[in-house]
Amino acid sequence: MAIRNIRRMGEDVLRKTSKEVKEMTPRTQILIEDMFDTMYEAMGVGLAAPQVGILKRIVVIDTYEDGECFVLVNPKIVQRDGEQTGDEGCLSMPGKIASVTRPNHVICEALNENMEPIVVEGEGLLARAICHECDHLDGILYPDVANESMRDIEIEE
Repeated sequence: MAIRNIRRMGEDVLRKTSKEVKEMTPRTQILIEDMFDTMYEAMGVGLAAPQVGILKRIVVIDTYEDGECFVLVNPKIVQRDGEQTGDEGCLSMPGKIASVTRPNHVICEALNENMEPIVVEGEGLLARAICHECDHLDGILYPDVANESMRDIEIEE
């Protein structure tokens, strides 16, 4: 569909709380398609609606691990277990990473793009992505929960 502009750290929209989605409209369906296109174009594994300037509780995720991608509408993490620590980046902060500790396993209840209830259980990268993207819906950015200050990504040649 269309590539949308990804909002950058410092823009107010990234610090606001997103609103619950009450119904799936054609406009919201286009937003979801655009979010996938934007995420793939930027080579990300997740994108939240506030990152494209829309304050709706919508997240798209594709970790490229199991050939499965997710649309999470009004997601709620209902269980968190274990712990993992690793470098995390964000499409809204290109060229930067920081070490972040997240749960290693999560269970998330949400609605899919058809407004049907779904449960997504994730471990490792998927658990990290779910937590990261859900944080965006509440105006939380990964530097807020990082174990260290952001640093520049080192590119290996």
